[in-house]
Amino acid sequence: MNPGMNMKLILASGSPRRRELLRQIGLEPEIRPSLLEERTSSTAPEEVVMELSAQKAEDVAAQSPAGSLVLGADTVVAVEGKILGKPGSHEEAAEMIRLIQGRSHQVYTGVTLICREGEASRGVTFAEKTEVFVYPMTEDEIRAYAMTEEPMDKAGAYGIQGLFAAYIQGIHGDYTNVVGLPVGRVCQEWKRLTEEMEEEQDD
Repeated sequence: MNPGMNMKLILASGSPRRRELLRQIGLEPEIRPSLLEERTSSTAPEEVVMELSAQKAEDVAAQSPAGSLVLGADTVVAVEGKILGKPGSHEEAAEMIRLIQGRSHQVYTGVTLICREGEASRGVTFAEKTEVFVYPMTEDEIRAYAMTEEPMDKAGAYGIQGLFAAYIQGIHGDYTNVVGLPVGRVCQEWKRLTEEMEEEQDD
């Protein structure tokens, strides 16, 4: 599905998982990661991901030609409002897994879409939240998983689409959001943006 067939999709992220999710629905983005240093003024997970996704998208959109749709995204895992980023070591990965095992946590992905049309641009920023439930894990299971390479580049130190699937009890919300990009919502928002721009041109 491509709601803006004449627009070139630029992904302001180097995430292979986001690229794969877009390919899954028939979109082949140009990969152009933002090199901005990430800064946020908030500690609330939903606000953090929206702020960071907007920074990435705006940075790349400023250097993108007309006819482009720039997509910036940021994902965090939160337990009782505390944000868990990417682990810096296998030991830190184990600490994060101890926090999320045997209970529920939230995954937030912030997305910013910016349509570049001539000198004008129109954008939207939103956040999607998914509740994830993890089975209780033994210390041996925690350490065995944490010592693999899988948790090392992932928020919350796990990948739902990898080995950690063995410990997922269930989810409430969008599965693709947990992987890193709520593609259904992205398509709906993109469609709405392009429709609004077409209506403006018709006026």
